[in-house]
Amino acid sequence: NPFAGLVSHLRASWLSGKTWPMEYRVAQLEALERFLDDKKQQIMDATAADLGKAPFETELSEILMCKNELHETLNNLSRWMKDEKVDRILAMQLDSAFIRKDPYGVVLIIAPWNYPIQLFLVPLIGAIAAGNCVIVKPSEVSKKTEGLVAEALPCYLDKDCFAVVTGGVQETTRLLENKFDYIFFTGSPPVGRIVMTAAAKHLTPVTLELGGKNPCYVSDTCDVTNVARRVAWGRFFNAGQTCIAPDYLLCTLEMQEKLLPALREAINDFYGPNPRESPDFGRIVSDKQFQRVQRLLGSGRVAIGGQTDEAERYIAPTVLVDVQPSDPIMQEEIFGPILPIIIITNVDEAIDFINSRERPLAVYAFSSDDKVVNRILEQTSSGGFCGNDTLMHVTLPSLPFGGIGNSGLGTHHGKFSFDTFSHSRGCLKRGMGRESLNAPRYPPYSRRKFGLIQATLKVTCKSDCTLL
Repeated sequence: NPFAGLVSHLRASWLSGKTWPMEYRVAQLEALERFLDDKKQQIMDATAADLGKAPFETELSEILMCKNELHETLNNLSRWMKDEKVDRILAMQLDSAFIRKDPYGVVLIIAPWNYPIQLFLVPLIGAIAAGNCVIVKPSEVSKKTEGLVAEALPCYLDKDCFAVVTGGVQETTRLLENKFDYIFFTGSPPVGRIVMTAAAKHLTPVTLELGGKNPCYVSDTCDVTNVARRVAWGRFFNAGQTCIAPDYLLCTLEMQEKLLPALREAINDFYGPNPRESPDFGRIVSDKQFQRVQRLLGSGRVAIGGQTDEAERYIAPTVLVDVQPSDPIMQEEIFGPILPIIIITNVDEAIDFINSRERPLAVYAFSSDDKVVNRILEQTSSGGFCGNDTLMHVTLPSLPFGGIGNSGLGTHHGKFSFDTFSHSRGCLKRGMGRESLNAPRYPPYSRRKFGLIQATLKVTCKSDCTLL
Protein backbone atom coordinates (compact mmCIF):
# COMPACT_ATOMS: atom_id res chain seq x y z
CA ASN A 1 0.00 0.00 0.00
CA PRO A 2 1.52 3.36 -1.05
CA PHE A 3 0.39 5.07 2.15
CA ALA A 4 1.31 2.39 4.68
CA GLY A 5 4.68 3.98 5.46
CA LEU A 6 3.13 7.41 6.02
CA VAL A 7 0.47 6.04 8.35
CA SER A 8 3.11 4.05 10.28
CA HIS A 9 5.31 7.13 10.61
CA LEU A 10 2.45 9.20 12.02
CA ARG A 11 1.47 6.39 14.36
CA ALA A 12 5.01 6.20 15.74
CA SER A 13 4.92 9.97 16.32
CA TRP A 14 1.62 9.69 18.15
CA LEU A 15 2.82 6.78 20.29
CA SER A 16 5.84 8.86 21.29
CA GLY A 17 3.44 11.24 23.04
CA LYS A 18 4.58 14.24 21.02
CA THR A 19 1.07 15.56 20.31
CA TRP A 20 -0.28 15.14 23.83
CA PRO A 21 0.98 18.25 25.73
CA MET A 22 -1.29 21.28 25.59
CA GLU A 23 1.63 23.52 24.61
CA TYR A 24 2.23 21.44 21.48
CA ARG A 25 -1.43 21.52 20.48
CA VAL A 26 -1.58 25.30 20.96
CA ALA A 27 1.56 25.80 18.86
CA GLN A 28 0.08 23.81 15.96
CA LEU A 29 -3.24 25.66 16.19
CA GLU A 30 -1.44 29.00 16.14
CA ALA A 31 0.43 27.79 13.06
CA LEU A 32 -2.93 27.22 11.35
CA GLU A 33 -3.83 30.84 12.01
CA ARG A 34 -0.55 31.94 10.42
CA PHE A 35 -1.43 29.77 7.41
CA LEU A 36 -4.76 31.60 7.06
CA ASP A 37 -3.11 35.02 7.45
CA ASP A 38 -0.13 34.41 5.17
CA LYS A 39 -2.08 32.63 2.43
CA LYS A 40 -5.24 34.74 2.51
CA GLN A 41 -4.81 36.14 -1.00
CA GLN A 42 -3.80 32.75 -2.42
CA ILE A 43 -6.89 31.20 -0.82
CA MET A 44 -9.07 33.85 -2.43
CA ASP A 45 -7.40 33.34 -5.79
CA ALA A 46 -7.72 29.55 -5.60
CA THR A 47 -11.39 29.52 -4.60
CA ALA A 48 -12.14 32.10 -7.31
CA ALA A 49 -10.47 29.86 -9.89
CA ASP A 50 -12.24 26.72 -8.65
CA LEU A 51 -15.71 28.09 -7.90
CA GLY A 52 -15.84 31.67 -9.09
CA LYS A 53 -16.26 32.52 -5.43
CA ALA A 54 -16.49 36.21 -4.56
CA PRO A 55 -13.80 37.54 -2.16
CA PHE A 56 -16.54 38.46 0.33
CA GLU A 57 -17.90 34.89 0.36
CA THR A 58 -14.41 33.43 0.66
CA GLU A 59 -13.44 35.71 3.51
CA LEU A 60 -16.69 34.94 5.34
CA SER A 61 -17.03 31.19 4.79
CA GLU A 62 -13.43 30.05 4.39
CA ILE A 63 -11.39 32.41 6.56
CA LEU A 64 -13.54 34.13 9.21
CA MET A 65 -15.38 30.94 10.18
CA CYS A 66 -12.09 29.04 10.48
CA LYS A 67 -10.59 31.80 12.60
CA ASN A 68 -13.65 31.77 14.84
CA GLU A 69 -13.17 28.04 15.34
CA LEU A 70 -9.48 28.56 16.12
CA HIS A 71 -10.16 31.30 18.64
CA GLU A 72 -13.00 29.37 20.29
CA THR A 73 -10.65 26.41 20.64
CA LEU A 74 -7.61 28.36 21.86
CA ASN A 75 -9.75 30.24 24.38
CA ASN A 76 -11.15 27.06 25.91
CA LEU A 77 -8.64 24.26 25.27
CA SER A 78 -7.16 24.16 28.77
CA ARG A 79 -10.65 23.77 30.24
CA TRP A 80 -11.72 21.15 27.69
CA MET A 81 -8.61 19.06 28.40
CA LYS A 82 -9.16 18.91 32.16
CA ASP A 83 -10.39 15.66 33.70
CA GLU A 84 -14.13 15.73 34.23
CA LYS A 85 -15.14 14.74 37.76
CA VAL A 86 -18.17 12.46 38.10
CA ASP A 87 -20.61 11.53 40.86
CA ARG A 88 -19.60 8.62 43.12
CA ILE A 89 -21.65 6.02 44.91
CA LEU A 90 -21.24 5.38 48.63
CA ALA A 91 -18.65 2.63 48.19
CA MET A 92 -16.31 4.99 46.31
CA GLN A 93 -16.61 8.22 48.27
CA LEU A 94 -12.92 7.96 49.21
CA ASP A 95 -11.80 7.24 45.62
CA SER A 96 -11.08 9.36 42.56
CA ALA A 97 -13.47 8.93 39.61
CA PHE A 98 -13.18 11.01 36.45
CA ILE A 99 -13.41 11.09 32.65
CA ARG A 100 -10.16 11.72 30.79
CA LYS A 101 -10.26 12.96 27.17
CA ASP A 102 -7.63 10.94 25.31
CA PRO A 103 -6.74 11.44 21.66
CA TYR A 104 -7.75 8.61 19.35
CA GLY A 105 -4.41 8.39 17.56
CA VAL A 106 -4.04 8.74 13.79
CA VAL A 107 -7.03 10.47 12.17
CA LEU A 108 -8.03 10.70 8.50
CA ILE A 109 -9.98 13.76 7.32
CA ILE A 110 -11.51 13.54 3.83
CA ALA A 111 -12.77 16.94 2.66
CA PRO A 112 -15.14 18.00 -0.16
CA TRP A 113 -14.75 20.63 -2.88
CA ASN A 114 -17.55 23.11 -2.15
CA TYR A 115 -15.87 24.84 0.81
CA PRO A 116 -12.37 23.53 0.20
CA ILE A 117 -10.65 25.36 3.07
CA GLN A 118 -13.33 25.45 5.78
CA LEU A 119 -14.40 21.82 5.48
CA PHE A 120 -10.94 20.39 6.05
CA LEU A 121 -9.66 23.05 8.43
CA VAL A 122 -12.52 23.08 10.95
CA PRO A 123 -12.30 19.32 11.67
CA LEU A 124 -8.48 19.57 11.59
CA ILE A 125 -8.67 22.18 14.36
CA GLY A 126 -10.66 19.75 16.51
CA ALA A 127 -8.35 16.83 15.74
CA ILE A 128 -5.24 18.82 16.65
CA ALA A 129 -6.88 20.23 19.79
CA ALA A 130 -7.66 16.68 20.92
CA GLY A 131 -4.02 15.61 20.48
CA ASN A 132 -4.18 13.46 17.35
CA CYS A 133 -1.90 12.99 14.36
CA VAL A 134 -3.76 13.71 11.11
CA ILE A 135 -3.75 12.95 7.41
CA VAL A 136 -5.80 15.45 5.39
CA LYS A 137 -7.21 14.46 1.99
CA PRO A 138 -8.51 17.59 0.17
CA SER A 139 -10.81 17.18 -2.81
CA GLU A 140 -9.23 16.79 -6.22
CA VAL A 141 -12.26 18.49 -7.81
CA SER A 142 -11.27 21.93 -6.49
CA LYS A 143 -7.84 21.64 -8.12
CA LYS A 144 -6.34 25.04 -7.35
CA THR A 145 -7.23 24.86 -3.68
CA GLU A 146 -6.01 21.27 -3.44
CA GLY A 147 -2.65 22.36 -4.86
CA LEU A 148 -2.40 25.28 -2.46
CA VAL A 149 -3.18 23.12 0.59
CA ALA A 150 -0.76 20.37 -0.48
CA GLU A 151 2.05 22.84 -1.07
CA ALA A 152 1.57 25.32 1.75
CA LEU A 153 0.04 23.55 4.76
CA PRO A 154 3.02 21.22 5.48
CA CYS A 155 5.21 24.33 5.79
CA TYR A 156 3.22 25.34 8.87
CA LEU A 157 2.54 22.05 10.67
CA ASP A 158 4.86 19.43 12.17
CA LYS A 159 5.61 17.02 9.29
CA ASP A 160 6.12 14.14 11.73
CA CYS A 161 2.51 14.41 12.89
CA PHE A 162 0.51 15.92 10.02
CA ALA A 163 0.39 15.22 6.30
CA VAL A 164 -1.58 16.09 3.17
CA VAL A 165 -2.43 13.40 0.61
CA THR A 166 -3.72 14.36 -2.84
CA GLY A 167 -5.38 12.40 -5.63
CA GLY A 168 -8.74 11.09 -6.74
CA VAL A 169 -10.87 8.01 -6.18
CA GLN A 170 -8.02 5.53 -6.64
CA GLU A 171 -5.76 7.24 -4.10
CA THR A 172 -8.60 7.65 -1.60
CA THR A 173 -9.51 3.97 -1.96
CA ARG A 174 -5.92 2.89 -1.23
CA LEU A 175 -5.73 5.35 1.66
CA LEU A 176 -8.85 3.82 3.24
CA GLU A 177 -7.25 0.36 3.19
CA ASN A 178 -4.99 1.49 6.05
CA LYS A 179 -6.00 1.28 9.69
CA PHE A 180 -6.91 4.65 11.13
CA ASP A 181 -8.13 5.36 14.65
CA TYR A 182 -10.82 7.78 13.47
CA ILE A 183 -12.17 8.87 10.07
CA PHE A 184 -13.95 12.17 9.43
CA PHE A 185 -15.65 12.37 6.03
CA THR A 186 -17.62 15.19 4.43
CA GLY A 187 -19.42 14.45 1.17
CA SER A 188 -22.39 12.65 -0.33
CA PRO A 189 -24.36 9.77 1.21
CA PRO A 190 -23.27 7.24 -1.49
CA VAL A 191 -19.57 7.92 -0.85
CA GLY A 192 -20.24 8.03 2.88
CA ARG A 193 -21.42 4.42 2.68
CA ILE A 194 -18.16 3.46 0.94
CA VAL A 195 -16.12 5.19 3.65
CA MET A 196 -18.13 3.54 6.43
CA THR A 197 -17.68 0.11 4.81
CA ALA A 198 -13.92 0.60 4.63
CA ALA A 199 -13.82 1.80 8.25
CA ALA A 200 -15.81 -1.24 9.40
CA LYS A 201 -13.00 -3.57 8.30
CA HIS A 202 -10.81 -2.05 11.02
CA LEU A 203 -13.66 -1.24 13.44
CA THR A 204 -12.73 2.41 13.01
CA PRO A 205 -15.22 4.98 14.35
CA VAL A 206 -16.42 7.60 11.86
CA THR A 207 -18.09 10.95 11.60
CA LEU A 208 -20.01 11.38 8.35
CA GLU A 209 -21.03 14.91 7.39
CA LEU A 210 -23.34 14.27 4.44
CA GLY A 211 -26.09 16.24 2.76
CA GLY A 212 -29.72 16.00 1.79
CA LYS A 213 -32.69 17.99 0.64
CA ASN A 214 -33.22 20.68 3.23
CA PRO A 215 -36.87 21.83 3.35
CA CYS A 216 -37.82 25.44 3.91
CA TYR A 217 -41.40 26.05 5.05
CA VAL A 218 -42.86 29.53 4.56
CA SER A 219 -46.14 30.19 6.37
CA ASP A 220 -48.85 32.56 5.16
CA THR A 221 -48.04 34.95 8.01
CA CYS A 222 -44.59 36.43 7.48
CA ASP A 223 -42.71 39.42 6.09
CA VAL A 224 -42.46 38.31 2.45
CA THR A 225 -39.64 40.71 1.54
CA ASN A 226 -37.45 39.55 4.43
CA VAL A 227 -38.17 35.89 3.70
CA ALA A 228 -37.25 36.33 0.04
CA ARG A 229 -33.94 38.02 0.84
CA ARG A 230 -32.91 35.49 3.48
CA VAL A 231 -33.90 32.51 1.34
CA ALA A 232 -32.26 33.89 -1.81
CA TRP A 233 -29.03 34.57 0.07
CA GLY A 234 -28.96 31.07 1.56
CA ARG A 235 -29.86 29.34 -1.72
CA PHE A 236 -27.52 31.27 -4.04
CA PHE A 237 -24.51 31.76 -1.74
CA ASN A 238 -21.57 29.92 -3.36
CA ALA A 239 -23.83 29.39 -6.42
CA GLY A 240 -25.99 27.06 -4.34
CA GLN A 241 -23.14 24.63 -3.65
CA THR A 242 -23.78 24.48 0.09
CA CYS A 243 -24.82 21.34 1.95
CA ILE A 244 -27.13 23.28 4.29
CA ALA A 245 -28.69 25.51 1.62
CA PRO A 246 -32.51 25.54 1.55
CA ASP A 247 -33.13 22.91 -1.12
CA TYR A 248 -36.82 23.55 -1.77
CA LEU A 249 -39.65 25.77 -0.53
CA LEU A 250 -42.94 24.53 0.90
CA CYS A 251 -45.74 27.09 0.81
CA THR A 252 -49.33 27.63 -0.23
CA LEU A 253 -50.22 28.77 -3.74
CA GLU A 254 -51.23 32.14 -2.30
CA MET A 255 -47.81 32.58 -0.68
CA GLN A 256 -46.03 31.49 -3.86
CA GLU A 257 -47.69 34.35 -5.76
CA LYS A 258 -46.39 36.80 -3.16
CA LEU A 259 -42.91 35.24 -2.98
CA LEU A 260 -42.13 35.19 -6.69
CA PRO A 261 -41.94 38.98 -7.20
CA ALA A 262 -40.12 39.32 -3.87
CA LEU A 263 -37.56 36.68 -4.89
CA ARG A 264 -37.13 38.34 -8.29
CA GLU A 265 -36.49 41.66 -6.57
CA ALA A 266 -34.03 40.11 -4.09
CA ILE A 267 -32.04 38.42 -6.87
CA ASN A 268 -31.93 41.71 -8.79
CA ASP A 269 -30.80 43.60 -5.68
CA PHE A 270 -28.07 41.04 -4.96
CA TYR A 271 -26.71 40.33 -8.43
CA GLY A 272 -28.13 42.97 -10.78
CA PRO A 273 -30.31 42.46 -13.87
CA ASN A 274 -27.74 40.03 -15.33
CA PRO A 275 -26.22 37.85 -12.55
CA ARG A 276 -23.74 36.47 -15.08
CA GLU A 277 -21.94 39.84 -14.92
CA SER A 278 -22.04 40.08 -11.12
CA PRO A 279 -18.69 39.69 -9.33
CA ASP A 280 -20.63 38.29 -6.37
CA PHE A 281 -22.20 35.26 -8.07
CA GLY A 282 -20.16 32.06 -8.39
CA ARG A 283 -19.84 29.27 -10.91
CA ILE A 284 -20.39 25.50 -10.84
CA VAL A 285 -17.18 23.72 -9.89
CA SER A 286 -16.80 21.32 -12.86
CA ASP A 287 -18.26 20.33 -16.22
CA LYS A 288 -19.64 17.13 -14.70
CA GLN A 289 -21.46 19.03 -11.96
CA PHE A 290 -22.68 21.65 -14.43
CA GLN A 291 -24.27 19.02 -16.66
CA ARG A 292 -25.90 17.32 -13.67
CA VAL A 293 -27.42 20.55 -12.34
CA GLN A 294 -28.46 21.72 -15.81
CA ARG A 295 -30.50 18.54 -16.32
CA LEU A 296 -32.50 19.39 -13.19
CA LEU A 297 -33.82 22.53 -14.90
CA GLY A 298 -36.18 20.25 -16.82
CA SER A 299 -38.35 19.79 -13.74
CA GLY A 300 -41.41 22.01 -13.38
CA ARG A 301 -41.45 25.43 -15.03
CA VAL A 302 -38.87 28.21 -14.83
CA ALA A 303 -40.40 31.27 -13.14
CA ILE A 304 -37.16 33.20 -12.54
CA GLY A 305 -33.77 32.79 -14.24
CA GLY A 306 -32.98 29.54 -16.04
CA GLN A 307 -30.16 30.88 -18.24
CA THR A 308 -27.02 28.75 -18.60
CA ASP A 309 -23.59 28.94 -20.23
CA GLU A 310 -21.63 25.70 -20.30
CA ALA A 311 -18.37 27.39 -21.32
CA GLU A 312 -18.45 29.45 -18.12
CA ARG A 313 -20.21 26.75 -16.06
CA TYR A 314 -22.79 29.46 -15.32
CA ILE A 315 -26.31 28.71 -14.17
CA ALA A 316 -28.41 31.75 -13.29
CA PRO A 317 -30.20 32.06 -9.94
CA THR A 318 -33.35 30.12 -10.78
CA VAL A 319 -36.75 29.54 -9.21
CA LEU A 320 -38.95 26.68 -10.45
CA VAL A 321 -42.72 26.36 -9.99
CA ASP A 322 -45.22 23.62 -10.85
CA VAL A 323 -42.74 21.13 -9.42
CA GLN A 324 -44.06 17.69 -8.47
CA PRO A 325 -42.59 15.53 -5.68
CA SER A 326 -41.86 12.86 -8.30
CA ASP A 327 -39.80 15.20 -10.52
CA PRO A 328 -36.03 14.52 -10.89
CA ILE A 329 -35.11 17.69 -8.99
CA MET A 330 -36.86 16.30 -5.91
CA GLN A 331 -34.96 13.00 -6.02
CA GLU A 332 -31.45 14.30 -5.25
CA GLU A 333 -29.71 17.14 -3.49
CA ILE A 334 -29.60 20.04 -5.98
CA PHE A 335 -26.21 21.52 -5.01
CA GLY A 336 -26.68 24.38 -7.46
CA PRO A 337 -28.50 27.73 -7.81
CA ILE A 338 -31.99 26.34 -8.35
CA LEU A 339 -34.90 26.74 -5.93
CA PRO A 340 -38.02 24.62 -6.60
CA ILE A 341 -41.31 25.49 -4.92
CA ILE A 342 -43.65 22.72 -3.77
CA ILE A 343 -47.25 23.74 -3.11
CA ILE A 344 -48.90 22.56 0.12
CA THR A 345 -52.22 23.61 1.63
CA ASN A 346 -51.24 24.07 5.29
CA VAL A 347 -48.56 23.49 7.93
CA ASP A 348 -49.79 19.95 8.66
CA GLU A 349 -49.24 18.94 5.05
CA ALA A 350 -45.79 20.56 5.14
CA ILE A 351 -44.83 18.55 8.23
CA ASP A 352 -46.13 15.33 6.65
CA PHE A 353 -44.14 16.07 3.47
CA ILE A 354 -40.92 16.66 5.40
CA ASN A 355 -41.39 13.54 7.52
CA SER A 356 -42.13 11.35 4.49
CA ARG A 357 -38.59 11.86 3.17
CA GLU A 358 -35.06 11.15 4.42
CA ARG A 359 -34.10 13.27 7.41
CA PRO A 360 -32.23 16.37 6.14
CA LEU A 361 -29.15 18.18 7.34
CA ALA A 362 -31.24 21.28 8.12
CA VAL A 363 -34.87 22.33 8.36
CA TYR A 364 -35.90 25.96 7.90
CA ALA A 365 -39.18 27.56 8.92
CA PHE A 366 -40.42 31.13 8.38
CA SER A 367 -43.39 32.62 10.18
CA SER A 368 -44.33 35.73 12.13
CA ASP A 369 -46.07 33.34 14.54
CA ASP A 370 -43.52 31.69 16.82
CA LYS A 371 -45.97 28.85 17.48
CA VAL A 372 -45.75 27.84 13.81
CA VAL A 373 -41.94 27.87 13.88
CA ASN A 374 -42.01 25.76 17.04
CA ARG A 375 -44.39 23.25 15.44
CA ILE A 376 -41.94 22.65 12.61
CA LEU A 377 -39.12 22.34 15.14
CA GLU A 378 -41.00 19.94 17.42
CA GLN A 379 -42.66 17.75 14.80
CA THR A 380 -39.77 17.19 12.38
CA SER A 381 -36.29 15.67 12.68
CA SER A 382 -33.08 17.00 11.12
CA GLY A 383 -29.40 17.56 11.76
CA GLY A 384 -29.98 21.22 12.59
CA PHE A 385 -32.76 23.80 12.60
CA CYS A 386 -32.98 27.50 11.87
CA GLY A 387 -36.11 29.58 12.32
CA ASN A 388 -36.70 32.72 10.24
CA ASP A 389 -33.30 32.62 8.53
CA THR A 390 -31.03 30.32 6.52
CA LEU A 391 -27.43 29.10 7.02
CA MET A 392 -26.77 31.27 10.08
CA HIS A 393 -26.94 28.46 12.64
CA VAL A 394 -23.68 27.09 11.21
CA THR A 395 -21.81 30.28 12.16
CA LEU A 396 -22.26 29.71 15.91
CA PRO A 397 -19.35 27.62 17.30
CA SER A 398 -21.35 26.82 20.45
CA LEU A 399 -23.89 24.80 18.41
CA PRO A 400 -23.15 21.25 17.23
CA PHE A 401 -23.16 20.78 13.47
CA GLY A 402 -24.00 17.41 11.95
CA GLY A 403 -26.61 15.26 10.31
CA ILE A 404 -28.94 12.46 11.30
CA GLY A 405 -29.79 9.33 9.37
CA ASN A 406 -29.14 9.83 5.67
CA SER A 407 -27.68 13.30 6.28
CA GLY A 408 -24.87 12.15 8.52
CA LEU A 409 -23.49 10.68 11.72
CA GLY A 410 -21.81 12.62 14.52
CA THR A 411 -21.21 16.33 15.12
CA HIS A 412 -18.44 18.90 15.23
CA HIS A 413 -17.72 22.64 15.68
CA GLY A 414 -16.23 24.17 18.81
CA LYS A 415 -16.17 21.85 21.81
CA PHE A 416 -18.14 19.29 19.80
CA SER A 417 -15.10 18.95 17.51
CA PHE A 418 -12.82 18.41 20.50
CA ASP A 419 -15.18 15.78 21.89
CA THR A 420 -15.56 14.07 18.50
CA PHE A 421 -11.81 13.54 18.18
CA SER A 422 -11.37 12.54 21.85
CA HIS A 423 -11.99 9.18 23.48
CA SER A 424 -13.85 9.66 26.77
CA ARG A 425 -11.89 7.34 29.04
CA GLY A 426 -13.67 6.38 32.26
CA CYS A 427 -11.15 6.27 35.11
CA LEU A 428 -11.31 5.11 38.74
CA LYS A 429 -8.34 5.34 41.12
CA ARG A 430 -8.57 3.60 44.49
CA GLY A 431 -6.17 3.39 47.43
CA MET A 432 -4.26 0.22 48.30
CA GLY A 433 -5.53 0.18 51.87
CA ARG A 434 -8.96 -0.26 53.48
CA GLU A 435 -9.18 -3.87 52.31
CA SER A 436 -11.75 -4.72 54.97
CA LEU A 437 -14.24 -2.60 53.03
CA ASN A 438 -13.86 -4.95 50.05
CA ALA A 439 -14.46 -8.15 52.06
CA PRO A 440 -18.25 -8.38 51.33
CA ARG A 441 -17.62 -8.80 47.57
CA TYR A 442 -15.30 -11.79 47.94
CA PRO A 443 -16.38 -15.48 48.09
CA PRO A 444 -17.71 -17.37 49.90
CA TYR A 445 -20.91 -15.40 49.13
CA SER A 446 -23.87 -14.94 51.45
CA ARG A 447 -27.10 -12.97 51.55
CA ARG A 448 -25.65 -10.84 54.34
CA LYS A 449 -22.66 -9.93 52.14
CA PHE A 450 -24.97 -9.08 49.25
CA GLY A 451 -26.99 -6.81 51.54
CA LEU A 452 -23.84 -4.92 52.47
CA ILE A 453 -22.72 -4.65 48.82
CA GLN A 454 -26.17 -3.50 47.74
CA ALA A 455 -26.23 -0.81 50.41
CA THR A 456 -22.92 0.69 49.20
CA LEU A 457 -23.28 0.22 45.41
CA LYS A 458 -26.96 0.98 44.91
CA VAL A 459 -28.03 4.09 43.01
CA THR A 460 -31.31 5.16 44.56
CA CYS A 461 -34.11 6.46 42.36
CA LYS A 462 -35.66 9.63 43.72
CA SER A 463 -39.11 8.08 43.32
CA ASP A 464 -38.06 5.41 45.85
CA CYS A 465 -38.34 7.96 48.64
CA THR A 466 -41.40 7.40 50.83
CA LEU A 467 -43.36 10.24 52.40
CA LEU A 468 -44.09 9.53 56.05
